[in-house]
Amino acid sequence: MTKRNRQKHAIPFDQRLQKAAEEARAAAGKLPQSLEREALIERARQAETAARINEWLTSPGSQSPK
Repeated sequence: MTKRNRQKHAIPFDQRLQKAAEEARAAAGKLPQSLEREALIERARQAETAARINEWLTSPGSQSPK
């Protein structure tokens, strides 16, 4: 069985997600109305949602979303 290459990230997961969302929104802001722009906006929404889910899962005393 082969070993997986594992990486130690210097930036925490939630910060990487926020950065990805910010970069996608910035790139979308520079484009005219198009499918590519909509795809970037959707990618930003997904990253923000993932950050919120991660925050919820890692919070002490995790509670169900309201």
